Amino acid sequence: MVAAAAAVIVAVLVFPVLRISGTSMTNTLMDGDIVVTMNTSDFATGDVIAFYYNNTLLVKRVIATTGDWVDIDKDGNVFVNGEELEEPYVSGKALGECNITLPYQVPEERIFVMGDHRETSIDSRNTAVGCVNKELIVGKLLFRVWPLSGLGAVK
Repeated sequence: MVAAAAAVIVAVLVFPVLRISGTSMTNTLMDGDIVVTMNTSDFATGDVIAFYYNNTLLVKRVIATTGDWVDIDKDGNVFVNGEELEEPYVSGKALGECNITLPYQVPEERIFVMGDHRETSIDSRNTAVGCVNKELIVGKLLFRVWPLSGLGAVK
């Protein structure tokens, strides 16, 4: 009984399981996918994270962290600290809904995120979402467990 309770606590607090809702991370993640996350405070460019925004859980990709400079050209190419990001996970580059002044420096304790489906994703390019406060991050997505055909690491 104690082992079962400990397993539940670990599953809920250390490795939360989430169901993806929406299309902002298509083709990486699809609506209805189920993923396992890990609570951590160590995030790097390219990580996929879940965070709270207005009591809603959002999933986006880390583009830059505190102090980094982000720039996006008219063709949707993303630059961090002057270096173009290689983004094989993005099928169609687009500037999207961008109402911030570029180049943009990521503030202290914040993370700049973007969805992989750039044309439709509302993310840090828009002041409605802005940069994510690290305190609102649930964790880094590790594995997709559903559907079984997509079982594996989230990249």
